[in-house]
Amino acid sequence: MDNLFGELRLGHLRLAPLGARRRTKVTASQAAAEYTGRWGWAVATGDPSDSAAPPQCPCGSRRCAAPGLHPVPGTASRAGATGAEASVLFPTGRAFDVLDVPEPAGLQALVRLERMGTQVGPVLAPPTGRLQFLVAAGTARRLPDLLYRMGWDDAALDLTCHGEGSYVAAPPTLLGELGPVRWLRRPTRDNAGCPPEARLLLGTLAYACHRSRERTAEPAWIAS
Repeated sequence: MDNLFGELRLGHLRLAPLGARRRTKVTASQAAAEYTGRWGWAVATGDPSDSAAPPQCPCGSRRCAAPGLHPVPGTASRAGATGAEASVLFPTGRAFDVLDVPEPAGLQALVRLERMGTQVGPVLAPPTGRLQFLVAAGTARRLPDLLYRMGWDDAALDLTCHGEGSYVAAPPTLLGELGPVRWLRRPTRDNAGCPPEARLLLGTLAYACHRSRERTAEPAWIAS
């Protein structure tokens, strides 16, 4: 299975280079300017992460997608840094929410969605073993109901949604020693201003997460 997902990453699902249209390294300020000026997205900037992402963010969320990087109420603001290694963050819940799944499940779902002709929006690939799918704003508060309607109400899925009040790290942010955040699917004119409704992706993503969990739970003699 590991070989399969390695082939997907190197084949159909090749990561977009940090500067697809540039030969020079994209700085945090250049990236932030593109996100706001070209796509109309809100961004926040902060100091670089000088170590691997901590296991627990000061915000208290166990599933924070920008641990230690985003402004936290009651702490000194980190906003304003614009150097090449500064962090660039997307405040979710405004232009979009973000569905966050394990990378193997996300890769499997993405292949299936694109084979079905589903219009997938931008997809982030942080160096944390996750994939993050940009979807319509408001998804986070409706996620339990959406999953319930699809029959996943009692399933323990490793699937979360970042919405209002949360942040995700944006390219070219470095997550310490783990490496940079990259685009797996870049924003385009067609999807930047109108990310897909979550219901179009959620069933496939939930099923892939479920299958991935089942494989992990299988005894070694079955998995082999």
